[in-house]
Amino acid sequence: MSETYIPPRVWTMDSENGGTWASINRPYAGARHEAQLPQGEHDLQLYSLATPNGQKVTIMLEELLALGADAEYDAHLIQIGEGEQFSSGFVAVNPNSKIPALLDKSGEVNVFESGAILLYLAEKFGHFLPEKGPERTQVLNWLFWLQGSAPYLGGGFGHFYAYAPEKFEYPINRFSMEVKRQLDLLDKQLAEHTYIAGDNYSIADMAIWPWYGNLVLGHAYDAAEFLDVDSYVHLKRWAEQIAARDAVKRGRIVNRTWGKPWELLAERHSGADIDAVLAMTPEK
Repeated sequence: MSETYIPPRVWTMDSENGGTWASINRPYAGARHEAQLPQGEHDLQLYSLATPNGQKVTIMLEELLALGADAEYDAHLIQIGEGEQFSSGFVAVNPNSKIPALLDKSGEVNVFESGAILLYLAEKFGHFLPEKGPERTQVLNWLFWLQGSAPYLGGGFGHFYAYAPEKFEYPINRFSMEVKRQLDLLDKQLAEHTYIAGDNYSIADMAIWPWYGNLVLGHAYDAAEFLDVDSYVHLKRWAEQIAARDAVKRGRIVNRTWGKPWELLAERHSGADIDAVLAMTPEK
């Protein structure tokens, strides 16, 4: 950086701070406009976008449906670039104004934070999380690891590598160091286990794959070569294994508005919505 930044005594927002999200970022919480959220016919109402955090939940719901669970859901698109997460209706479901947010009409329960939604659904339907014992603890260990680690990958590395108005060497180096440590940690764990928390597929895998699986498969930040992801062979094996699951193929496209035609499904109200999109996938 050519100039040394000297922090002021009291920080104030710089309206010219630039970057991809500069137009919506504010240093305060709460609703900015009045608007009610739509509701579909199912008990589970999801308000989301197909970011990594959004994919966690739609993958979980599709995995539950694949097992025959009564987990039908409506997935409503929230355009975060347009500030729809700051509506009064959305804030009532998630006061933190972040996607995803879930409303369970069967008990009038609102659930926010993607990890909390995965835990809620696992306990509600009795799948992908052991009821007790060391196996449950290991799943929760890795679920909470992800919730604490992903901000370094997304808000840290992703921001400065892909979204900041300029490339700054210090923050990119700082967050690259941490992300590569995380990749190495996952690689070592997966060298000894089929799945993240052991021998069984769980909500830990569903939480981690949209972030780190997408990264090593080249679907995030265009940073695969920069981070030398091919060197993490066990992590890449796991990423490809999870990507091949039918429920993951289905869940990852829900509330997605960018990409190829067979990856775009703005809203989902039945399984047929996904079927119609995936039917456009070219034969290989």
